[in-house]
This record gives sequence, C-alpha cells and structure tokens, in this order.
Amino acid sequence: MTANKNVSFGFGTMRLPLLDPGDPTSFDFDRIQALFDRFLELGFRYFDTAYTYHGYEGEKAVRKALVERHPRESFELTTKLPLRDFRDAEDMETIFNEQLQNCGVTYFDHYLLHNMGHNVFPRCVAYDAFGFVRKKKAEGKILDVGMSFHDTPELLEEILSRYGDCLDFVQLQVNYVDMDQANVQSRRCLEVAGKYHKPVTVMEPCKGGTLVRIPPEAEALLKACAPEASAASWALRFAAGQPGVIRVLSGMNSLEQVEENCAVFRELRPLSAEENAVIRKVAALLNANTAIPCTACEYCVHGCPMKIAIPQYFALYNSLKRTTGSWSSQRVYFNNLVLAGHGKPGACIKCGRCERACPQHLPIRCYLEEVAGTFESGNAYPTRWKT
Repeated sequence: MTANKNVSFGFGTMRLPLLDPGDPTSFDFDRIQALFDRFLELGFRYFDTAYTYHGYEGEKAVRKALVERHPRESFELTTKLPLRDFRDAEDMETIFNEQLQNCGVTYFDHYLLHNMGHNVFPRCVAYDAFGFVRKKKAEGKILDVGMSFHDTPELLEEILSRYGDCLDFVQLQVNYVDMDQANVQSRRCLEVAGKYHKPVTVMEPCKGGTLVRIPPEAEALLKACAPEASAASWALRFAAGQPGVIRVLSGMNSLEQVEENCAVFRELRPLSAEENAVIRKVAALLNANTAIPCTACEYCVHGCPMKIAIPQYFALYNSLKRTTGSWSSQRVYFNNLVLAGHGKPGACIKCGRCERACPQHLPIRCYLEEVAGTFESGNAYPTRWKT
C-alpha cells in the first residue's frame, strides 16, 4: 500500500483529563466536554475508547461527555473487546451487551479485538472471538471490525492469513522511534497489513507523550528545519504518511492540543524528503537515550498486588536519565507517589502479571529493580543527556 493523503483523525480517550492524577476515575468532565465539543466543531467525529480504560469506567465517561450530549449521527464511536477479561463464549456476549449499556448506544461504528498478542490469541481461537465479532457485524451491532495489535509481525501474518476475512482494519502502534524497535517492529507490521490489504489505524503516534516532550537537543533539530512546527505535529505527520494508514488517533488534554492537532489533519502535508531525514536523526537520538521505552498505557498496573505505579516510576527514571537539572525534584515526585499509597519499585514480588499485560513486551521486573536501585538506594545521580 502507498501513503494515503486523505487520512482522518480520531480522539483517543485512554488518558482523559482527571481531577486527581492518582484516581483514574476522577474525570474532569468540564474539561473533557470542552475538548470533545471543540473536536466536533472542527469537523472531526471519531472517538476511541475501551472496556478497560480508566479502571473500567472509561466507556461510561465517554457516554456522559459525548453520547448523552450529541446526536448519535454526529460522531463515530469505537470500543474494544477485552481479550484478557473474557472467560468463554458466553462471557463475550455479556461483556458486549454491557459495553452497549456503558456507552449508551445500540451499535458501535467500529469494534476491535483489544490488544491482540501471543498471550491471548489461543483463547481467541478456542472461543472463536473472530467469529463473534463477525456475527455482531451481521446483526448490525458493529459496522466496522478491527483488531488492535501489539506483537510480532509473524503473529500478525498468522492472524491475517487465518482470520483476515473477519477484519476490516488493523490498529497498530506507529511512531518514528518504534519503526524498527525489536519490541514493536512497526515497519514490518505495516508491511504485513499491506500484504493482506488491511487499512491501518495508528495508535501511539506520539508514544504516550514521549514525542511531545522531547529533549532540547532533539527539539533543536526540528526547530532548525521548521521553526514554527511543534514536536507533536512532526510525530502526527510522520504517522499519517506511512503506507496504508487511513486514520491516526491521539489523546488530547487541552484545547490548544485539539486546535493544533486538528489543524495538522485539516491540511495534512506528508513529510518531505528533507523532513524525513531530520526525523531519522531525531529518532536515532531518542532511541540512543531512552532508558525505558514505556508508553504509559497503564495496562501493567491492573492487578498489581503491590499497587506499584509502574509507568509513573518509569517516567521519573527516564526524566532523571535525561535531565541536567535537579535530582531533588525527581525525589519529590517519587516520594509523592509513595505517600499516595503506591508501592515502591523495590516492593515488586516478581509475579509477572505486569509483563504478561504489557503491550510493549518490556522486562518490567528487571526495570523495576533498576529504578529501585536508583531511587531507593539514595546513592545514584542523574546522567547528563548525551548526543
């Protein structure tokens, strides 16, 4: 497949604004509604949620902020079947009906098998999850069937060769730092999707905000080429320009972000040859200096027996490794997490639940040991960013 110049833009709701950052269900509805309203006013209509988002309350939040306030025909709603949560075929039916109720709709415009990978694929085969979504589409309760995928291109090839007729599109993690990363392999996954003629919706184009808040040395490369362009706009344009991509999703927490990101897609321009050369340099710089490639999706924290704030600790660690500033400020944030009731990284009991849930397939237990050694020993110091 070639690059598509008519790429649409969707509002991802995995990280909605909160009143209390420590409580994933403390939704700031005034802010969320303002963001959703402006997104619609600017001519966009695609909203993406999931059964498991925000402590299993994300769908209800979208219902309150969107569905109950706007005509059904004015938006497209997407949600996902939680492949780690269903127990059997009957349970899939129960969850699906609960999702219709959670969202306050009678059908979904788009419905995905969520977070497909080696850990859940055998269960999907055993209970015919692919047949289930095809049946719901035949009943008119799903208009468009997809699959969000976080695994190897070899598994993607197996799934599309066996069950491709059940899927209208695939949702892949695509951003300029993950194209050739061993744990993501965006480039090869895009090639497999193209081989089976499956359009691609992009998730994590800014890698959980990592590509929005880039280090000064990396930002300088972008500014030298396009002084007025934001780091986020570079990431969005890169993702939109990949072969087979028809849609890009992004979570937004401010009206400024909504305005800026929507502007990118109202007059979308693929990256030029010169800009692609610059982005390759930025990617090399970031990949050489990112200690833990976490996207802060928070799948790992669900079911953690020690209530360890894994993504937050990883973000602090990455910030510490990149910073030229104060070690004490990072220590304050660390202590605040502990005081809020989160287990320390060193409290990990090595149960492995986090690693089985991680879409990035990160060795989380090993990383927690490293973070604990840095923050709990009191003997470590930040490393300067090196180009």
